[in-house]
Amino acid sequence: MTSTYRNALPQLGATKFLTDGGLETVLIFQRNLELPEFAAFDLLKSFGGRQELSRYFHPYIAIARYHQMGFVLESPTWRANPDWASKLGYGADQLDQINRLSIHLMSELRVQFGTSRTPMVISGCVGPRDDGYNPHSFMTPEEARDYHSEQVASFAETKADMVTGMTITYAEEAIGLARAARDANMPVVISFTVETDGNLPSGQPLADAIAQVDSEIVREPAYYMVNCAHPTHFAHILDHQEPAIKRIRGLRANASCKSHAELDEMTELDDGHPDKLGHQYKDLLRHQPQITVLGGCCGTDHRHIAAIAHACADEPMPAQAA
Repeated sequence: MTSTYRNALPQLGATKFLTDGGLETVLIFQRNLELPEFAAFDLLKSFGGRQELSRYFHPYIAIARYHQMGFVLESPTWRANPDWASKLGYGADQLDQINRLSIHLMSELRVQFGTSRTPMVISGCVGPRDDGYNPHSFMTPEEARDYHSEQVASFAETKADMVTGMTITYAEEAIGLARAARDANMPVVISFTVETDGNLPSGQPLADAIAQVDSEIVREPAYYMVNCAHPTHFAHILDHQEPAIKRIRGLRANASCKSHAELDEMTELDDGHPDKLGHQYKDLLRHQPQITVLGGCCGTDHRHIAAIAHACADEPMPAQAA
């Protein structure tokens, strides 16, 4: 199978792209579905589960089409790596099939809804080996390369256009993932998560982590993102104009301004204020107009993405930032 955009990702231009919100929190708190180990990929094993996942994307795609914005279809595979999948009884062959099936589902959505005014990019989502908030162990870059290579290889043989490392907590895992993607000839995006001080959970400043990854990779990531944190946690970082920060082209913020530790203790969803979040995105884009990929993370749903699209659709990217 061949991808559509593997050699030229359109979100690297001036066109804005939306993506979805907090997949797992929507499925759990709004759809009342059980996701063992927070693993949305487990739904792919049944026809009904695949229908649920397909329907989940429909309102987000409708928003992108309304605003004539592109859309990044992020596969529901954040937990589909060996450590997390083994807890659900998945072996290597089953996991390979699930990762391939996730891209097939994304491809069906692109065929059904993609248009020239709403181009759709398919991303194979790769999550961290350890906890996405508070890692307890750390891999070397070579260990991370070996660990993530199987999932990346599965995506490379599908219609996926790219892979995205989501909620990455330390630079060495990002370096390993980027090397695995290079081995598979896949464009890679690295999305770091940060704490309330704007630093990674490892304690490293965001700009330093980006600079470290770029310096240790033969083929640099296509761009970087920030996800699973509220704009109030990282807005002061995006005030800066240093080269590493200019490499950020995507945002997927949480609805809540609570810390990761506070979110871990909550039993009810904090969905924040969609309109306020939209305006916060608009302010961030004024400081970093190169940002073109806009979505959400924990606690966000189609209301938040609609507010973000409404606030940011009229924010043109200056030619020098494209």
